[in-house]
Amino acid sequence: MYKTLDWPKKNFSEISMETCVNLTDLNKWFGSFQVLDSINLSISTAEKVVICGPSGSGKSTLIRCVNALEPFQSGSVNVCGISVEKNGRNATDIQRRVGMVFQQFNLFPHLSVLKNCTLAPCRVLRLSDDEAEAKAMHYLERVRIPEQASKYPADLSGGQQQRVAIARALTMEPELMLFDEPTSALDPEVVTEVLDTMVDLAETGMTMICVTHEMGFAKQVADRVVFMDEGKIIEIATPEKFFSEPTHERTQFFLSRVLG
Repeated sequence: MYKTLDWPKKNFSEISMETCVNLTDLNKWFGSFQVLDSINLSISTAEKVVICGPSGSGKSTLIRCVNALEPFQSGSVNVCGISVEKNGRNATDIQRRVGMVFQQFNLFPHLSVLKNCTLAPCRVLRLSDDEAEAKAMHYLERVRIPEQASKYPADLSGGQQQRVAIARALTMEPELMLFDEPTSALDPEVVTEVLDTMVDLAETGMTMICVTHEMGFAKQVADRVVFMDEGKIIEIATPEKFFSEPTHERTQFFLSRVLG
């Protein structure tokens, strides 16, 4: 079990279970290769969904379509009440509402931790420098690295850099958080510190979609687990059923490999 931090928790009785993400018959090709094949998935506000599957199954492409980082050819994507245009022309509207944490951190190496966290609030939300810095320090404190604010990414461990990336995403106060294999680039000894932060964020009521192979995290946090293979959703279940009674043979084989 991952430990939790001391962030204030939302009152779940006050959280509307309206749909936050709705994917309908979503199809995506890279040239002649179909990477997403008729994806249908609906995610409610405050729901935590873990997407897993073998490499090349389309997991990362799926959440990049949610965040309007990838164009798609057919179907529909609705995020936070906004219909994503296939060519990504309204990407800015989507990305104001959606935070994303990448596998490789994607921090600006020439900017301090604090400047990494204030850049978007200043440029996109038009906050003053003082307002943006106060917000950034608030979230750096939440991920327990406020003392790193003046340092540069190269001065931090991988786990610290990923926590900065989480804080940076949170400074935009998103309605939805996406995580794309956030621990796969980390040394094993620092994986837990990032997962601790994600666990606690989940408990605040944040809507989350996490692409990960961290099955312990999925068991503890997810409301549902989605298994993908060859661009298709093969199985969707609660963690209890997914891990104890997977119905599809491909899911059973995957779990036998990742769980040993």
